[in-house]
Amino acid sequence: MTRAQRLMANLFGGWFQLRQRFPAMLLDELADAVTVGERGHLGEVRFAVESRLTVRAVLAGVDARARAQDVFAQLRVWDTEDNSGVLIYLLLSEQRIEIVADRGIARRVAQSQWDAVCALMREHFAAARWREGSLAGLAAIHGLLREHFPADDRDNPDELPDRPVLL
Repeated sequence: MTRAQRLMANLFGGWFQLRQRFPAMLLDELADAVTVGERGHLGEVRFAVESRLTVRAVLAGVDARARAQDVFAQLRVWDTEDNSGVLIYLLLSEQRIEIVADRGIARRVAQSQWDAVCALMREHFAAARWREGSLAGLAAIHGLLREHFPADDRDNPDELPDRPVLL
């Protein structure tokens, strides 16, 4: 997407579209899915959805990946004992999905596996199945974390909030 196309997409994306696709009831359901899923592994999962980038960010050349990394830091997803945080970031105006994993997880999960989760979510979102795509993405990430970062019988405190964030 060119810079001009990104600017136009970001000008016309908005809060209404965000709330329409991610109503409070869906946010509750996603929070429950995070809570239940985290019981089986030592990872901490955050879910963030942003309607659009600011005009200033677009003009500065910020892309979805860079913004996802900023959100990862702002939400303190990195702030876990085992460096086990994972952020799912959706940028609606550009139809982008980014997964950012802390170093403890990134060492164990291949980028191709994160890409497969993004593709799964993208397939649902392309058909306007926001609920199904979000839940499928969470389930896939929980599966990867159970495989690569299992809880076993270790103490597994909930270190980060489970409720998705709308930016």
